[in-house]
Amino acid sequence: MNIPSMKDKVSVEEWNLRVELAACYRLVAMYGWTDLVFTHISARIPGPEHHFLINPYGLMFDEITASSLIKVDAECNVMHETQFPVNPAGFTIHSAIHDIRHDVQCVLHTHTRAGVAVSTQKCGVLPISQQSTFILASLAYHDYEGIAVRADERPRLQKDLGGNTFLMLRNHGLLTVGSTVAEAFLAMYFFETTCQIQITAQAAGDLIEVNPAIISGVREAMHKTSDGVGAQIAWPALIRKLDRVDQTYKT
Repeated sequence: MNIPSMKDKVSVEEWNLRVELAACYRLVAMYGWTDLVFTHISARIPGPEHHFLINPYGLMFDEITASSLIKVDAECNVMHETQFPVNPAGFTIHSAIHDIRHDVQCVLHTHTRAGVAVSTQKCGVLPISQQSTFILASLAYHDYEGIAVRADERPRLQKDLGGNTFLMLRNHGLLTVGSTVAEAFLAMYFFETTCQIQITAQAAGDLIEVNPAIISGVREAMHKTSDGVGAQIAWPALIRKLDRVDQTYKT
C-alpha cells in the first residue's frame, strides 16, 4: 500500500507520537485484541488546536503506520489529505473523552471476546485475581446505548468515565485511558488479562474473592512500585519485541 510519508509534513513532536501510536496498533494486533477494523486507539497531539490522531477506517491494525494515521479536529474534520475515512463511532467515543480529560493523551478501545463477555455480566469485574485489583482501583461502567454514533451519548460517557482509568462499556467492550500511549496500552493489558482470568475461573469452580481492604490500597501501591501499571518499565521491552518482528510501523 502506497501511503506518502508524513514525516517531513508534521512537527517532530507529532511524528514521534505517530510512531508511538502506530506501534500501539501493531502491539494490539500482536496480542490478538483486534476486531477486524472496528475498534480504535486515539492520541491527542499536544497544543491548543485540540487535534488528535486516530486510525484510518479500513486498515487492519497490523497495517497501520505512522504516516497512515489520520489527524482530526474536535469536529472530526480531517486536517490533511488521506484516502481513508474516519469511523464515526470511533470519533464519538474518543472525542468525548479527549474533550474533558485533559490529563489523557491516549484512549484505547477493544471488542475482545473476554472483554465483551465480562461486560455482559451483571457482576462486572470480580475481585478474584491480583490483576483485577488493579482494575477495581479505578473502574467505571457505561450502559449500552447502541452503536456510538449519537452526539447526545457523549455527556453520559464523560460522566461515567469520570476520573477513572478503566471503563467497561456494557455489552460492548473495554476502554482504557492513559497520560501516554504506553500507559493506555499497559492498562488494557491488565484489563484484558483480568477478563480472561475471570471467564476461565468461572468455568472452573467456586471462586475466592480478594479482601476489599486490599483493593482499597492498590492504587497507592501501584504508583509506588511501578508508575501506575508499569508503563515506563514494560513499554521499551514491548517496542523491542515489536521491532524484532516488523519495523514498518515507523514509516
